[in-house]
Amino acid sequence: MSSHREAPAISKDPAADSADVYAFVSPDAPDTVTIIANYVPLQSPDGGPNFFEFGAKTVVGSGAPVGDDVLYQIHIDNTGTGIPSITYQFEFTTTILNPDTFLYATGPITYSASSGYSSTWNRRQTYTVTRIDTDPATGTSTSTPISPPSGSGGAFACPPCNVGIRTTPNYATLSAPAVYRMSDGLNVFAGQRADGFFVDLGSIFDLGDLRPISGDQLIPGANTPGINSLAAVNVHSIALQMPISSLTSDGTPLTMGPNDPHAVIGVYTTAHRQTVRMFDPTTGVTTATGPYDQVSRLGSPLVNEVVVPMASKDYWNSQAPVNDSQFAAAVQHPELQNLLPVLYPGAFPNLAAYTKARADLVAIFATGIPGSVIGAAFGVGTYQGGKVIAEMLRLNMGIAPTSSDGTQAGTSNLGLLGNDLAGYPNGRRPTDDVVTIALKAVAGATIPLVDATYTPDAAVALVSQGVTASPRAYQANFPYLADPHGGFSNPPATPAANTDPEL
Repeated sequence: MSSHREAPAISKDPAADSADVYAFVSPDAPDTVTIIANYVPLQSPDGGPNFFEFGAKTVVGSGAPVGDDVLYQIHIDNTGTGIPSITYQFEFTTTILNPDTFLYATGPITYSASSGYSSTWNRRQTYTVTRIDTDPATGTSTSTPISPPSGSGGAFACPPCNVGIRTTPNYATLSAPAVYRMSDGLNVFAGQRADGFFVDLGSIFDLGDLRPISGDQLIPGANTPGINSLAAVNVHSIALQMPISSLTSDGTPLTMGPNDPHAVIGVYTTAHRQTVRMFDPTTGVTTATGPYDQVSRLGSPLVNEVVVPMASKDYWNSQAPVNDSQFAAAVQHPELQNLLPVLYPGAFPNLAAYTKARADLVAIFATGIPGSVIGAAFGVGTYQGGKVIAEMLRLNMGIAPTSSDGTQAGTSNLGLLGNDLAGYPNGRRPTDDVVTIALKAVAGATIPLVDATYTPDAAVALVSQGVTASPRAYQANFPYLADPHGGFSNPPATPAANTDPEL
């Protein structure tokens, strides 16, 4: 849901669908920041024989690349202009070793340090990484190709999908080699992961029902815990971990903690396809040509999903954040604010009577929260001061991490609303309950940050999707999202932690 199938056109193009973005100071390496961009959402682990993958041109044997690909990008704004200064660009290639079989793998896939992945893996993906540094004032850019460590065969490789205990036995031995650690402190991973996002899709999209308070809904039901619709699905992740000094606008480490003028960055991800796509019926191949156009984007969770009107969703996906003032009205007067008092009669009288523009939501989603709003510990400066309307996920790199997997003392999956400044909307960790946070915010929990005359309705305390993260989806170190669920066992909707026999 965070951005899964959030617009009509992109719901038909899952390879380019930006599903989730995470950005947080790494809890086990606090001088670094981790950014994770997820694509290809809602993957059933047993979805063969054509298993999920990134959008890529395809090479058959020793032939030339054919088909159409997706250009994936992670953008970082470190100047507060709404324009990215740093972009990491990823392009993928699919290689078919044996064109005469329908099989994803012709036998168990293995890995050795000397020869890499075994030739039994028939359909595999590699990728290139390029860093682009741009001067926002002049638009001048410099591109720097990133090379994998020596001995990696000259290209970054994705691990195979977790097909099952026969095709991908000892899956951890297949995924570990796909984590690349460069000498400059940059770590890179791209491949299938367990989806760490958790949401009760079936309940929320059924007329905004929340199972824990379903009895108070317009069409009442029984109060029950929520159901994590994503507990057994996979996703494809692009993950970066890099030194904080490589992200600051002056290229140096932070010296003033959260109050450092270089502490805050804005992060968003995009996917692009070439302008012209042509299908050749004589070969069955689709080819693409022309410049790349943006077809998907994501920064803060849920904005396009539940704030932008239906008719504007695909257009929003094509726009750069610096142009987001055209969507400000939808954030200032969100439709869901009007729906909640209707769906839960009598529960939100103060919210129903509140007609002012939602400056709190503009700060959360579109400008960054001013340090003066929640105290100097969050940071100061024009970036957090609301000077530029540009929807991005903003992270103060000077705030010490608590935990990405939700296990460390002082960590709250409600982030700022749980008095944990290391969580959403200060960046986003995999275990942050962004659905509940966003629902509480729209319901009025954050209005007092900008309007001291407003009193949130008592019902705000009860607002929750009632879903908690599954420990099975996370690991303590980069890339933090755990190995994917396996296709053979196809875990049930709420699998117990670490019981999958395919790992």
